[in-house]
Amino acid sequence: MAIRRALAAHTTLTLAYVDEDGPQACAVLYATGGTAASSSPAPDHAPDSAPGHGPDLGSGPALYFVTATTTRHGRALAEPDARVAFTVQRDGQEWGELTGIQGRGRCRILAGAERAAGWRVYTERFPFVEQSDRLRDALERTTLWELRPDWLRLIDNGQGFGHKEEWQRPEGQPLS
Repeated sequence: MAIRRALAAHTTLTLAYVDEDGPQACAVLYATGGTAASSSPAPDHAPDSAPGHGPDLGSGPALYFVTATTTRHGRALAEPDARVAFTVQRDGQEWGELTGIQGRGRCRILAGAERAAGWRVYTERFPFVEQSDRLRDALERTTLWELRPDWLRLIDNGQGFGHKEEWQRPEGQPLS
């Protein structure tokens, strides 16, 4: 699927949130690991959606990132019912080839077996974390988050200027 491929092709997302001081944004490194309901990666050979229909992302991709709950964004994300918006794109793209993702969703802190599964996804994407004792120790003490999108839009000007594909979590499908 084009949306999954675009998410897998990048490593940095800009996360936007609102707290008591107003809107703010920050960049975090992320790894994607399949659907939100499962930590196993989705197959790369999944077909793209038919024209006019959203891609079949099931319950949606899960995005994992690390940040402390003591940061401004960490405190905001930990609030009950906190919502976020985000973008994913590579810097320095030309207009005709611009590709990126816009999304909205919710974040949650992972613990126990879910944290272990998310950590594996994160360190597979960023193997340098495991190669540095100092970095690994620091990040293992930091909070691992899962971002569960409920809406995604792929913009791919390579398919034609303004080409868009959207996915939305099916109504009534729980986030957890």
